Amino acid sequence: MFKRLLPDQIVNTVYDIDLNELHAQGVRGIITDLDNTLVSAKTPLATPQLIGWLDLVRERGFQVVILSNNNDSRVGKFASPLGIPYIPAARKPGGAAFRRALQRMELPAEQAVVVGDQMLTDVLGGRRAGLHTILVTPIAPAEEGWATQINRRIEKVALARLRKKGLWPEQGGRQHGK
Repeated sequence: MFKRLLPDQIVNTVYDIDLNELHAQGVRGIITDLDNTLVSAKTPLATPQLIGWLDLVRERGFQVVILSNNNDSRVGKFASPLGIPYIPAARKPGGAAFRRALQRMELPAEQAVVVGDQMLTDVLGGRRAGLHTILVTPIAPAEEGWATQINRRIEKVALARLRKKGLWPEQGGRQHGK
């Protein structure tokens, strides 16, 4: 059961994602969470460092869609100045929003990845949609809302079980294949 929460890859931040490797593997789309993945939940706009990274992502030929469970006001205010398409109130880990993101990019699941900070929403939803999943360390967990805090407690139990079974690596990098 907990194997569905295993990401394909673990990195500290989005800046640690090897874009060259993804491109070489045929990936052309990045579906990314917003809060605690790109910026902290309390940061209203993209940081200069993130703007530079997003510019690099697009220069390398990737499309980006922000997929967030947060509301349209929060996600729209963040994504619109960047010219990035977004899907708010996504209801992750449900698959409908992931499919909409793929349709928006006009890509099959094999050519896209999901980047997020939560096993129960981003990783589970991405895996259910047939996507390569990349888990990042949450930027500012102290700023998370009550629902995310509940998810984190469940993730802690899942992580302990996965480690006990020897399925969770202690260092980042590629995980098991699909």
